Amino acid sequence: MNIPDSLKRYGLAKVFDYLDKAPMNNMRKVMDLVNKFAGDQLDVQRNAFDNAINDVNSPAHKLIEKVWTETDSDVLKTIFNNFFVNANLVGWPKQEKMREKYGCNIPWAILLDPTSACNLHCTGCWAAEYGNKLNLTFDEIDSIITQGKELGIYMYIYTGGEPLVRKKDLIALCEKHNDVAFLSFTNATLIDEEFCQDLLRVRNFIPAISLEGFEEANDSRRGQGVYEKVTTAMALLKSHKLPFGISTCYTSVNYKDITSEEFFDKIIDLGAYFVWFFHYMPVGNDAAPELMPNPEQREEIYHRIRHLRSTKSIFAMDFQNDGEYVGGCIAGGRRYLHINANGDVDPCVFIHYSDSNIREKSLLDCLRSPLFMAYHDGQPFNENMLQPCPMLENPQCIEKMVRETGAHSTDPQSPETVEHLTSKTHPYADNWAPTAQKLWEQSHPSACAGCAGCGK
Repeated sequence: MNIPDSLKRYGLAKVFDYLDKAPMNNMRKVMDLVNKFAGDQLDVQRNAFDNAINDVNSPAHKLIEKVWTETDSDVLKTIFNNFFVNANLVGWPKQEKMREKYGCNIPWAILLDPTSACNLHCTGCWAAEYGNKLNLTFDEIDSIITQGKELGIYMYIYTGGEPLVRKKDLIALCEKHNDVAFLSFTNATLIDEEFCQDLLRVRNFIPAISLEGFEEANDSRRGQGVYEKVTTAMALLKSHKLPFGISTCYTSVNYKDITSEEFFDKIIDLGAYFVWFFHYMPVGNDAAPELMPNPEQREEIYHRIRHLRSTKSIFAMDFQNDGEYVGGCIAGGRRYLHINANGDVDPCVFIHYSDSNIREKSLLDCLRSPLFMAYHDGQPFNENMLQPCPMLENPQCIEKMVRETGAHSTDPQSPETVEHLTSKTHPYADNWAPTAQKLWEQSHPSACAGCAGCGK
């Protein structure tokens, strides 16, 4: 069914008003209407949502109910319109048309660094290497968003550096692009009462707060007293009924803490709606490869997170181990790309090589550059979705792409050759492969029968 975007927006805005009167009772009827608007788009996501609505005893159902009853109503309505309607039901079909028209990847989301500045210096983080002098101007960020919306992209995620160093500009961008959903990774130490009032006013900005475990583990990497500041910020957000989530990086040191039932209970109690898990990446000349989990640790992480998200009322995503849900690597513009504070357009927030700069090319031309087309043509990089990354699990792929496209390191302080980077990941890939194959065969026996895609 080809429904005009304006009708989708108008109709679903009215649906929200109807739903708000008795949310859980009317949710099923709403999903029937959403399914009609969406056609055959986002089937997996919508099926999961349907199941959550129908199973009243499931953690997902309880989470939906919690979101609806514990979020400021005006903020929730804006999130509904900007994220569910614009970024998905309106944006996704337009992205598909653009992918077909231009023959390249068109992302669902754009990650960008407003600044390289950060008020912390966390162990193993490359951001502090970049210094505090790199910034995308307000007009440059505005242009990126404007170009993105023309391609159907309504989801923008700030990284850094610490994005909230640029609080005033970020709020101004929320005001100008009030049809867009914004999310920001943040260390939360700059969240205060004034900022919460700004969030209540603009309604389209959600913090994803970095947390590395309980106080001892978190502060050992982020600095003394940071945990207390972060939990204070969470309490402030919760008191204002503002939605937020947690971003956490598992390492060989902290993985037991952050994948424990106690940690999940703690962040749920603090008010988080989601938790995103990232695998430690040994990026940068000063990286600490010993922080990468070994195969036994990663397998334990895999099982722990899958168990806890089936029992706890919080949305948990493990980006390195959940490749099967998104078809493998999502970088290179397939679902997202990254633009750093110098304007370099990286295929991934963890892979700092580029052949394009947003100050010299349009967003579309960057997506059609040799490096991004190499991603487009090479994905998926492995048939085993537990080995999705061209750097971590398939390092020969990033070596080949960088070499053949002439991409350069985008680290302005201490450029790292791709060979130096992959010297840290080749041993990791070799060690992880047997475990990845075992887990993949256990969960996808029919897919593995007779398949030589992963070379096993």
